[in-house]
Amino acid sequence: MRITIPAKDDKGLKSEVCEHFGRAKYFVFVDVQDDKIENVETVEVPFEDHSPGDLPNFIKEHGGELVLAYGIGRRAMTYFQSLGIQVVTGAHGKIEDVVKDFMQRGG
Repeated sequence: MRITIPAKDDKGLKSEVCEHFGRAKYFVFVDVQDDKIENVETVEVPFEDHSPGDLPNFIKEHGGELVLAYGIGRRAMTYFQSLGIQVVTGAHGKIEDVVKDFMQRGG
């Protein structure tokens, strides 16, 4: 599974979750298999401004299957659903902790 988390900076698993999804400058893509982190990729958002659907499509293009975010707007949630990407909200803190917590809960 490829988990996507909005990040405040480009430090990968050491980054903090960006609380405002639509303003994240980076997204961390974490490949998880058998409850183990296999690969981590940090990608800078390639556009300064974006229109509805741009971020969901950006995440889909990078293979994201699940988004862990602090919060997310209704319109973005609808776009993710249309792309078959699951969204879980309430994530905060260091990305590594968020991913490990999600896996422990049976994500």
